[in-house]
Amino acid sequence: MKIQWSLILALVFALITAVFAVINVEPVQVNLLFGSVSLPLILLILGSTLLGGIIVGSFGIYRGYRLQKEVKSLQQKLVHIQDATGYTFPEPEKADASKTKPAADDMDLPKK
Repeated sequence: MKIQWSLILALVFALITAVFAVINVEPVQVNLLFGSVSLPLILLILGSTLLGGIIVGSFGIYRGYRLQKEVKSLQQKLVHIQDATGYTFPEPEKADASKTKPAADDMDLPKK
């Protein structure tokens, strides 16, 4: 559900940015370190938004990679500790169907 809301919010943000960019189409002077360029404001807005999205996406990918690496490391430590101590996780007991669901005549239902 979280992914769906994130996608909806991203689409709303993209729509607002596109409308804002289309409204501002006049050329502007952009001063760079090595000179200046005249660009339509729509290209500047869309380019800045795209560059910001790429930067945020890169940080997200890096964070996911780092978390996966940490999970692998912790799993290896767990295996090492289990080997050293001989501990194994207890198997979950398989419950019988009769124990988990009481029969209809076993239940205390009010009689009409």
